[in-house]
Order: sequence, then structure tokens, then C-alpha cells
Amino acid sequence: MARHRYLIALGSNMRHRKHGDPHKVLRAALAALDKGKFEVEAVSPLIDSAPLGPSRRRYANGVAIVSTHRDPDEVLHKLAKLERKFGRKSGGRPWGARVLDLDIVLWDGGPWTSDRLVIPHPAYRQRQFVLGPACTIAGGWRDPLTGLSVNQLHARLTKPRPVPS
Repeated sequence: MARHRYLIALGSNMRHRKHGDPHKVLRAALAALDKGKFEVEAVSPLIDSAPLGPSRRRYANGVAIVSTHRDPDEVLHKLAKLERKFGRKSGGRPWGARVLDLDIVLWDGGPWTSDRLVIPHPAYRQRQFVLGPACTIAGGWRDPLTGLSVNQLHARLTKPRPVPS
């Protein structure tokens, strides 16, 4: 069975009763992934970012490259199971506060679409809190839909725009 590599976005903006603040939550989640059927190959620096949507709490964010024999739907299932283990409730508010959020951004198999999952992640190209950390460990990865590298997507996103006069 082939081994696949995945770029996983990590986020937390709530304390966990056992693990502590959001940065420690992300480190604990990475350790849990590494003990499971995943091999954590690389982890970006963790950053703080402003929340999207109604949440008022700042997020700790980062990305990781993991490898596994699992296909994307199986990986999604395992990530959701880990989120629940860390206290995430199903049916929560979109963009609300959460202890742990894990998203598949890219994988080495190109585009993927199923009833539950779309890869590449539909919004990652507009998210500095994903692209910034991703540049540090996966800058050369290419978006299978645009052909642009993560570094190029980040440069486009952060390029200064002229102010209309």
C-alpha cells in the first residue's frame, strides 16, 4: 500500500483542562497524531492569529506534514476523531471557538473530492495563518489546481496592494 503525505492545518483558541493553552493543545495533538497511524515529518512554527467570524479569542495556528497509508477520507475521519477526543463538539458554530481544529490542506495525490472532503482545502489560498506557516515546511508544494507553489500563493496573498487615490 502506498504511503501518502498530507499538509494538515492546526488551530486552537481555547484552553484544554489537561493540556493547557492553545499552543500546548496543538503540541499535544501533534504528539497524539505521531502515536497513531501517522508519522509527523515536519511541523511549522506556531503563530498567533486573529479569529475569523464571531469568535473573539485569538488562535494558535500552524501546519504539519504527516505521512500515512490512509486515503483522504480515512485521514479526515481520524482527524475528526482526534478533535472530538480533545473536546470538540459536533454541530458547533462555524468559525466559533474550539479546542482543536485540524484540516487537510493538500496531499501528494492531487485533487480529491468526496461527499465529506475537498482537497485542496477550498479557502487555504486566502488564509495567511495557513500559508505563512506552510512556507516554512512546504514552500515548494504545488497547488494541483493552480500549479502555484505554497510560496507563490503566500507571496500573492501578502503582496502590498496600491491604495487608490
